[in-house]
Amino acid sequence: METLANLESFVRSAECGTFSAAARRLGLTPAAISRNVAQLESNLGVRLFQRSTRRLTLTEAGERFLVNVGGGLESIQEAIADLTSSAGAPAGLLRLSVAPTFGRDFLLPLMPGFLACYPAVTPEWHFDNRQVDLIADGFDAAIGGGIELSTGVVARELAPAHLVLVASSDYLAGRPALCRPEQLTELDHLGMGKVRSWILQSTQGERLPLELRPRMLVNDPQALCQSALLGLGVALLAVPDVLAHLQSGALQRVLPHWYVDAGPILLYFASQKLLPAKTRAFIDHLVEHSRDQQWKRRFDARLAASS
Repeated sequence: METLANLESFVRSAECGTFSAAARRLGLTPAAISRNVAQLESNLGVRLFQRSTRRLTLTEAGERFLVNVGGGLESIQEAIADLTSSAGAPAGLLRLSVAPTFGRDFLLPLMPGFLACYPAVTPEWHFDNRQVDLIADGFDAAIGGGIELSTGVVARELAPAHLVLVASSDYLAGRPALCRPEQLTELDHLGMGKVRSWILQSTQGERLPLELRPRMLVNDPQALCQSALLGLGVALLAVPDVLAHLQSGALQRVLPHWYVDAGPILLYFASQKLLPAKTRAFIDHLVEHSRDQQWKRRFDARLAASS
């Protein structure tokens, strides 16, 4: 009879594509994962993976075995999670991913209350401007906008991900206020990374392509915001990234009745029927916090324009 460790090492290695990624997810070393899989192959008398220096590829026998064993393993893990979640308080390392500015300004402030409620949980925050692969990268949850959900991942919507055009008060001083997107050619533009096509929407329902020809490009939203604060031109940024500067008057909206809808800001996590208690506690705490702080209203570019 095979051990649960051997079977779990095989299934997670197949899902993640490498022993090292599976090790991060399971909290083991790559050597331990490799050893468990090798023992499973020896016991079964078949090779389950073709190994290369960069990635694992399932053999035909490995693909057949994964189909047969995968569902059973999930059922066993759910049964274990059910017992452990009901038997004790949330505890353990909670790996979380979020964009730096949003995490610093809106998520770290909820940590005192969360840690007071769940002292046995240790949040490990990763601040990064990229969408992570929850399963392969070993995260319990992540927060971001413009996310395409992969297989096995579900999400809770927290707020709209609206982008607005902003510039510094000094840059706009003495310039006539713009009324239409076509007038943007009169201003200097700032961009981030590869220039992409956006659709501007008005609060009246009009839609027009946003034509930006940046005079300067950066690869970080914080740097883009700082460039706008320095008076270098007009930048397109997410509402949470500029909210404090709009409230202080350091930045002003250009075309305040127009915005880009980039979808929702999501809290996403693995789609297990029985989440670990630590993950469930964080999800519930964050959703309640977002409601208390009225994120849906504060991050909505349409409401800001009409106020």
